[in-house]
Amino acid sequence: MNAPPTFTAADLQHMEFEPLRYVIPGYLAEGATLLAGKPKLGKSWLVLDWCISVSIGGYALGSVKCEEGDVLYAALEDNQRRLKRRMSQVIPLSQAWPGRLTLRTTMRRLDDGLLDEIRAWARHVPKPRLIVIDTLAKVRPPAKANDKPYEADYRAVSPFTDLAAELQLAIVIVHHTRKMDADDPLDMVSGTTGLTGGVDSVMVLTRDGQGTILTGRGRDLDDIESAIKLDSSGHWTLLGEADEVRRSKERNKILEAVRDLGEAGPKEIAAATSMREANVKYLVLEMVKAGELEKIERGLYRLPK
Repeated sequence: MNAPPTFTAADLQHMEFEPLRYVIPGYLAEGATLLAGKPKLGKSWLVLDWCISVSIGGYALGSVKCEEGDVLYAALEDNQRRLKRRMSQVIPLSQAWPGRLTLRTTMRRLDDGLLDEIRAWARHVPKPRLIVIDTLAKVRPPAKANDKPYEADYRAVSPFTDLAAELQLAIVIVHHTRKMDADDPLDMVSGTTGLTGGVDSVMVLTRDGQGTILTGRGRDLDDIESAIKLDSSGHWTLLGEADEVRRSKERNKILEAVRDLGEAGPKEIAAATSMREANVKYLVLEMVKAGELEKIERGLYRLPK
């Protein structure tokens, strides 16, 4: 329901709203989402996975079932040849490619009719569900001489937020992260906080020595921190919650170290695995409880016999 512009707390108590509608359950809800990551990290492969999965009612990230609907993918850094090569990697030519996926390699800029182009597409398909703009740089208006950075960034994305609400669908805007790392991945988005503040949700793709993590945060969404993997064919796969995947990898490192050492304490295991000793101490206790390790004496562990 549409709430009146002014209302009391008593009014709000009795208002009823439709539940949040997901396009990709747990990951992508109706609204505008900014997806950022470093170049060549696989952002375009990720949104292509989402576009195909929604357009056929398939499984995003290999395991997340999507409701079928119409999709517009503006692959603005590709040409038709490159886009066909990408599609051929993830869908064999022998299979019918989705008729509900509309592809564009050029679109107008925000200040030159882009929103009207999107509205026209939405009017002419039965069930518009998802729009991807890849990338923001291709559609944002040119900077003006007296533009303040925050205001310019906010104006570059907030129209998509309004349009997503108007059309009741999801819009993903692909962007880049800055070169410098940060403790919070969402602080790595290139530009000012006008970009992250002007959308409903923000997702950031990062990679370290332990793999690739998709981190997400939104006004209506639960926080996301998922471990995902891109294979050589261009398919992204969901591995699980990042903490659990990391913990599993660390446990395997510990098992290998103990197997090589025979019997070892946390200090020796930490040295062999390059892990922090405090983490090793915690994990070996958990692994003893799980039956993965056997405690011989105080501070000494081996593989179970």
